[in-house]
Amino acid sequence: MSENNLPRHIAIIMDGNGRWAKSHGLTRIRGHIRGVESVREITTACAEKHLEQLTLYAFSKDNWSRPKYEVAILMRLLRRYLVRERPTIVDNNIRFTVIGQIEGLPKNIQKEISVNIEESKSNTGMILCLALNYGGRAEIVDAARRIAADVAEGRVSVGDIDEDVFKHHLYTADMSDPDLLIRTGGDMRVSNFLLWEISYSELWVTPVCWPDFRKENLEEAIKDYGKRERRYGGLIE
Repeated sequence: MSENNLPRHIAIIMDGNGRWAKSHGLTRIRGHIRGVESVREITTACAEKHLEQLTLYAFSKDNWSRPKYEVAILMRLLRRYLVRERPTIVDNNIRFTVIGQIEGLPKNIQKEISVNIEESKSNTGMILCLALNYGGRAEIVDAARRIAADVAEGRVSVGDIDEDVFKHHLYTADMSDPDLLIRTGGDMRVSNFLLWEISYSELWVTPVCWPDFRKENLEEAIKDYGKRERRYGGLIE
């Protein structure tokens, strides 16, 4: 496939860890642990393809409603990932960043996030963005609050507010919108993920659960994307 047919930015809803574990007679936590292996393989594969960005839905605001023991283990796994994957980030020239209400995460995780951002800020390859404590509706509300504050301070007038102004108040202000949104696990919904940004993203859903999602599955999604015509609401002559 030519580089012209490659998506610049892929976003992934990594779903199915619990179902994968249940189908293998394992605890849900084993599914999350196995899912980290998929994160490593897919991140490396996307970096090798010189994608502009990979955004992974790692922990949503709604995930706090899960059992406390599961949330605690997820936080432990997240911290371990942030520390252990630094060599992968460095070796693949990846620039690490995050979106979401990061201030709501445990302090030790905020610290590791800061370290990863600082140590990779000079890298020139793919951006790896983790959505953490993230919700699409919350992002839009936060953007509205920032705009309201700017109006109150006289930095923006009400008449100047348009889609471009709104976008620049989102968490993703400096990022391109996803070209391709992948959802694993088979569910046909976007689960409050990047609601503004995926307005014209191509969707690709697979029944394969995230712990089994590997490079060949990614290739299948990208190949399917390459066959599509993106109209953005218009017509192609």
